[in-house]
Amino acid sequence: MTNPPLPPEDLARHLDLHRITGNVATPREANLRNIQGFLDGDEHQHMGVVRTREWTYDDVFALMRDRVGISPDPEHRQGQDTIGAHLTLAALERYARVFGEVVAAGGRLLFATGHPAGLFPVYAQFARVARRAGAHVVQVPDGFAFEDGDVRQIEHVVMVEQYGGLRHTHYPTPMALTLQRLRRDGQNPPDLVVADHGLAGAAGSRGLRTIAFADCNDPGVFVAEAQGQVEVAVPLDDNLPPRVYDPLTAFVLHRAGLEEFV
Repeated sequence: MTNPPLPPEDLARHLDLHRITGNVATPREANLRNIQGFLDGDEHQHMGVVRTREWTYDDVFALMRDRVGISPDPEHRQGQDTIGAHLTLAALERYARVFGEVVAAGGRLLFATGHPAGLFPVYAQFARVARRAGAHVVQVPDGFAFEDGDVRQIEHVVMVEQYGGLRHTHYPTPMALTLQRLRRDGQNPPDLVVADHGLAGAAGSRGLRTIAFADCNDPGVFVAEAQGQVEVAVPLDDNLPPRVYDPLTAFVLHRAGLEEFV
C-alpha cells in the first residue's frame, strides 16, 4: 500500500520546504556564470545542445527567469537564488502527461542520469513502473568506455562509472555513445528519453523525444526546451537526498495514470 500523492498545493510546500524549489542551494553567481559558460560553449555547460538560433546573454537570462523562476533582477549578482514552485508544478504536469502517454502506448523508454546520488532512484522507480505497465525499457549492452569513464546501466538507468564509483557528469558523450551502440546492435531508437544534463541535451539534439529534470544552473537544457529539442524541462534542485523526491515521484506517477503499477 502506497501513500496517496500530495495535492499540488501541498507538494509545492514540500518542494519549498526541502529546497527543491524556493530558496535553493545553488548560488546566484553559479547560475549567472553558467549562462555565460553555455554561450561560450564550455564543455560542462553546453550539454550537447545544438543551438538552432542565436542566443544572447539577455535572451538566456530572460528564459531562466520565465521558465525557472530565478531572481528577475539583473543587478542581483551574488547570494541567494530561487526556483519557482509554480513553474515546477506546471512542468511536472506536462512531464507526467508525456511519460504516461508513451508508457500507455507500450513504447520504448531509455532512462539516464548525470546525478546518480540524487536522481538515480527516481528514474529507477519510473523504469520499474513503466515495465510493470507493459512498456519496454531499453536495455543497453554491457558497459563501454569513453575518455571520462565507463557507461553502465544499473537498475535500468544509464550512468557513468569511474574508478569504481558512479559519477556526476554534464557530458553528452555517454548518451551519444549509448545511442550509437544501440544502432550498431540493431535496436530501434527509444520513443522517449527520460534524463538530465548532457544526457538529455544529446538525446534531444538528435531528434529523440526527451523529457528532463534540470537545475537553475543548467541553462542548456532550458534552451533545448525553448528550441523544441527537449519536450519538457522541469526546474528543480537536482542533487538532494533521494528520499526528498518521493512526493514528486508519486505525483508524476499519479498524473501519468500509473499508480496501480507502483
